[in-house]
Amino acid sequence: MLSAHKKMDKKTDVGHSVHKIGGTSMSQVNAVMDNILVGDRSEDELYNRVFVVSAYGGFTDLLLENKKTGEAGVYQLYAGSETDWAWGDTLTKVADKMCAINEEIFGDAPELKLANAFVQERVEGTRSCLMDLHRLCSFGHFKLEKHLLTVREMLSAIGESHSAHNTMLLLRAKGVNAVFADLSGWREPEASTLDGRIEKVFADIDLKSQLAIATGYAQCSEGLMSIYGRGYSEVTFSRIACLTQAREAIIHKEFHLSSADPRIVGEDAVRPIGRTSYDVADQLSNMGMEAIHPRAAKGLRQNDIPLRIANTFEPEHPGTVIDDHWDPDDSRVEIVTGVPTAFEIEVFNQDMVGVAGGEETILSVLKRFKVPTVTKNLNANTITHYVSTSLKQVRRCVDEIEAKQPEATVKTRKVAIVSVIGANINEPGLFARAVGILDASGIELVASHYPSRRVDLQFVVAEGDFNKAIKALHRGLIEGKSANAAGIGENKRATLAAA
Repeated sequence: MLSAHKKMDKKTDVGHSVHKIGGTSMSQVNAVMDNILVGDRSEDELYNRVFVVSAYGGFTDLLLENKKTGEAGVYQLYAGSETDWAWGDTLTKVADKMCAINEEIFGDAPELKLANAFVQERVEGTRSCLMDLHRLCSFGHFKLEKHLLTVREMLSAIGESHSAHNTMLLLRAKGVNAVFADLSGWREPEASTLDGRIEKVFADIDLKSQLAIATGYAQCSEGLMSIYGRGYSEVTFSRIACLTQAREAIIHKEFHLSSADPRIVGEDAVRPIGRTSYDVADQLSNMGMEAIHPRAAKGLRQNDIPLRIANTFEPEHPGTVIDDHWDPDDSRVEIVTGVPTAFEIEVFNQDMVGVAGGEETILSVLKRFKVPTVTKNLNANTITHYVSTSLKQVRRCVDEIEAKQPEATVKTRKVAIVSVIGANINEPGLFARAVGILDASGIELVASHYPSRRVDLQFVVAEGDFNKAIKALHRGLIEGKSANAAGIGENKRATLAAA
């Protein structure tokens, strides 16, 4: 790693920043250009920045599969089809839609031809490759299944190459010395590690005088998607920041990192978080609300690079800074969030009493079915996992646990998990206050946890009480209105104040 830094120091200014722009923001081309990339910046302010971009909103779904609905995209059709008609037609539709986006962005400017030619080359080159692979795998010696992950990565790369190349063209049209930092490995003869790919592409880029626009996907021998799934672009962003020794890493989103979901507690009640810690970012990931992919956060944290979450549409707002330089005396609740639908898997087994490793069977089953545990508790003969997954996966886990532990009794039910999070919530009586707020609001606890690291409180409640619990805890612990808003009587109010 040290050698990589030495190689890149020649071209890298210590004051540069690395930025990540997500797909939803990228689709707002004018806002991104005015608020983030150019705007009224002077010549000096344009450079010493690197931008890592995602595909325009919706294109990765079309190329792979819809993330929410599971509707098949090009990849799923290719993986499951015996002919090239279905996936080939869908790939053509993707190319047509990319060209339509190009026309919206460039109009009749000369850059339109360059943008469309780029799409044509990438799409048709990919089509030719996939057809050749399909023909090759018609022979028994070659199995398509062994190449599907590579196919998935190749298709995904098209979307981010498209948006990065377009952004470079737009910037050049505005007189900015932009460069297309293509990490996709397109037609590269040899594979490379992720760090090696980044080093090679950035070796000839002078950040003091060039504005680098990099693809969120980076082709590498490790296989980004096999390790990180569709969160790979943030890992690419993190590695660029670490390898180039960035002063700051910035993610531009279409919303602020706020104290709660405004759709639950109301727009007027939420508060943007000015500063927090990487511990909080990890807890948000555990609740399914990623401020940044945990693996990406790990690299930034280890390299002592602060992360800023900025709002694309409010460029003057400082956003939220995440780092590890936290005042130990500054204790406060920052976020109330959670998992609205989770499942309790309770395993009662009398034979576990006093037996070391009694949980190993349960953990192995959850690992096999890739079911993440949000929180858990245990006593002498009972282990309970609270998991965030589908009912189908829960049933598979229960069947497997019962098969491996026939003497056990396994019960499940739907629940919700509410978490109170802060960089430092080591406040005396906080847990008692939170429990009192929930009790006064008529919310019965299924389970509760106050981990020793003092970063979060977790409360398991009935699924139907999720929104009610979020509102009550936000009012009481962040807005400071719990007593009146929850209708607590004088005695209870006095008790909570004392706690």
